[in-house]
Amino acid sequence: MLDLVILSLHFFMCFLISLVIWYGSKDKDLHNVSKGTVEMEHDALVCVGKEDDIKKSQRITTKVNGREVVVFYHEGKFYAMDARCYHAGGPLHLGDIEDINGQSCIICPWHQYKITLETGEGLYQAINPLEPSPTPRWLSKGVKQRIHKVTVDNGNIYVSPPDLSVSFDSDYYADKYKSNGDFTVEK
Repeated sequence: MLDLVILSLHFFMCFLISLVIWYGSKDKDLHNVSKGTVEMEHDALVCVGKEDDIKKSQRITTKVNGREVVVFYHEGKFYAMDARCYHAGGPLHLGDIEDINGQSCIICPWHQYKITLETGEGLYQAINPLEPSPTPRWLSKGVKQRIHKVTVDNGNIYVSPPDLSVSFDSDYYADKYKSNGDFTVEK
């Protein structure tokens, strides 16, 4: 009889553990309808718009997990980065895109900082005064602006939420403007 009680208790415990595992592993999507954004779990992609719409407008601003992100369509490719410049929080969605040293760069409208669309590197022009005739060269400050992975699937554009285990200079302004509400969507 004692064996039957122990066996029953064992099955009951296994059942409870399986319920905890099953309910704990469910994906949870959070929809923020009032802001027009969709937020999902950390590893989930966030749909930010239709491919054709973004191609027509060349850029959109949106929120990904509460963070302002600008998505660019330039020369056949999509790029996404924090919407505020790493230097002083300038609105990158209002900047011009220029080719600098073979790289597509967004130019911050506030202080003319140059940021590569592909990597988020800050670029600057420097000269070597020790050269006989110093000519300016473009050099990298390193990656300063957080970029986000863009995925195109079935006519929709998705942006990956940021991996916050690595920090970038633009994180300061992304956090500062996170709670300030809406921002201008078009250039």
